[in-house]
Amino acid sequence: MSLEINTMQACQFGFNPVYDEETPTLEQLKKLTGDVIVEFGAPWCGHCQAAEPIVREAFSKYPQLPHIKVYDGKGKRLGRAFHVKLWPTFILLRDGEEVARLVRPVTPDEVRQ
Repeated sequence: MSLEINTMQACQFGFNPVYDEETPTLEQLKKLTGDVIVEFGAPWCGHCQAAEPIVREAFSKYPQLPHIKVYDGKGKRLGRAFHVKLWPTFILLRDGEEVARLVRPVTPDEVRQ
């Protein structure tokens, strides 16, 4: 894990409860090493609110996994760079590259996979 993740805005280890408008740049994400979950959504999104307990439960098994929670929406570049269409969208980055994506999970097992 790179040292930059420790001070990156919007990041918390384990479950992150807050969508942060101060998000990392695409360039910062591409420089990360190790596994990182990037979640795109909005605090007012019903699907995001419904998924929160599921995501919280899934992250309870991985308390050291970085979780970057990005407040997405109109005019937000990071979501567009990842071609996010629906919320919440979870992207697993490994060494800065997307290796998996999950959209609107309904069970903790979906998130853990």
